[in-house]
Amino acid sequence: MSEAEAEISTRRKIPAIWIVPMVAFVLGIWMVIYTAINEGPEIVITFSTAEGIEAGKTKLKSRSVAIGLVASVTLNEDLESVSVLAKLDRSAASLLHDDSRFWVVRPRIGAGGISGLGTLMSGAYIELEPGSGEPSDQREFKGLEQIPVTAVGTPGLRITLVADRAGWVGAGDPVLYLGFQVGQIEETVFDAATRQIRHRVFIDAPYDQLVNTATRFWNSSGISLSASADGVKLEVGSLQSLLAGGVAFGLPSDLHPQVPVKQGAEFKLYDSYESTLEEEFRISADYVVSFAQSIRGLTPGAPVEYRGVPIGEVREIMLAELARTGTRGSGAPIPVRIRIEPGRMKLGDNEAGLDGLRQAIDVGVARGLRASLQTGNLLTGTMFISLDFYPDEGAAQIGTFAGYPTIPTLAGGLERIERQVSRLLRKLNDMPLETTVAELNATLAEVRRIVASESTQELPQSLNASLQELRQVLGSLNPDSPLYDRLDRTLTELNRTLQSVGATSRTVGDQPSSILFSTPTQPDPEPRGAQ
Repeated sequence: MSEAEAEISTRRKIPAIWIVPMVAFVLGIWMVIYTAINEGPEIVITFSTAEGIEAGKTKLKSRSVAIGLVASVTLNEDLESVSVLAKLDRSAASLLHDDSRFWVVRPRIGAGGISGLGTLMSGAYIELEPGSGEPSDQREFKGLEQIPVTAVGTPGLRITLVADRAGWVGAGDPVLYLGFQVGQIEETVFDAATRQIRHRVFIDAPYDQLVNTATRFWNSSGISLSASADGVKLEVGSLQSLLAGGVAFGLPSDLHPQVPVKQGAEFKLYDSYESTLEEEFRISADYVVSFAQSIRGLTPGAPVEYRGVPIGEVREIMLAELARTGTRGSGAPIPVRIRIEPGRMKLGDNEAGLDGLRQAIDVGVARGLRASLQTGNLLTGTMFISLDFYPDEGAAQIGTFAGYPTIPTLAGGLERIERQVSRLLRKLNDMPLETTVAELNATLAEVRRIVASESTQELPQSLNASLQELRQVLGSLNPDSPLYDRLDRTLTELNRTLQSVGATSRTVGDQPSSILFSTPTQPDPEPRGAQ
């Protein structure tokens, strides 16, 4: 029996225990490479607050599709904002553009309605709105605090409305044309430099073609009440404009469409449709009128009228200028600066019209043109300034005050009536009433003496006697009286005499020679018998 020989191998073998770590190492490298290849970009979004945002929970969405997750939230060094680090899916990299917008979707209640109710259960999330153009390498963005009204790339027209006060108009309110919504207000800001309210408005295509340089925009609060000679007119807009307000636009009846406008054009926002019908004038002339009476109820913006026709407005009460004249405490009249527009008087909104206005006022003042305060409303006590001619006031000239020409004034309204009554009472007080009463008493005494005299007492008896004689004379003219019979015969003879005189006059007229020669008597004609 032979013994087997052992075979010795010099090759090293890897222990089985190392297989698992090696497989794990290979898988780790593969995962790193796969992640590097398929991982999306990281972006940083800056918000003013991190309300509703949590790292590892808050998602990024676009059109309700999850495209990323918030990785971290940190407070910035300025302590006024936060930075949100978010990781996007690789497929979402094409959604990043230079004008991409981000905002936090959470429950909101505003004039435009209620939004974000779905986040009550799922929590807030960050919405990504892709921009326009080609994808960009930009990775830092500033988040919006308000939900944008208009999506990027929406066709239409974006303009700015400028107003002196906010009113009921705000972001999200509708823009109406003939009561139909054609756009919306995107943003409302206050410009501290100009002290004006600026509304950024977007009008959807194709309705942007309705806007041109002659278009007027006005505040549409939902209810319009106007009173005129035709009665009271009430207009109620849509329910949305009734609750939240809005802006309407159109063309006044006396205007025609003009050239289209470009993006970013500015328009004035009027308070109402009626105010859009008022013409705007560029040329004007300032004058000063001074009143020695109370000007309570007269405020800047009050109308200046000529016989009821508006020709301008009150600009300011010049108390500061009055104080600088050194007449403080002397009871000097209060100066008021007014602005008159020649275009309102159909003189032309140009320099020629301005020259014509100044000449007309210069000539008018010399002929009695005066300014006076009048009551515009008895209930509110508002006042306005009226210009009219008063020839009895005499001639005057244009003066100056603080560099402005002045128009003479006179008291108006109740003040003028009070002055007239006061003047009348002053004349009555100046009359010599004691002397007049004494003379009147002397006259009355003389009248009493004449009435009490004997001749005056006998006067009724003489008058009665004369009346009796007159009755007797009238009674003698009775048809049955002898006097009446003699008078009748006399009148009959007189009538015959007049007839004879008439016949003689005719004879002389026919034969003038009959006065000297006798007229032969012609025999009476005899009738001839039948032959």
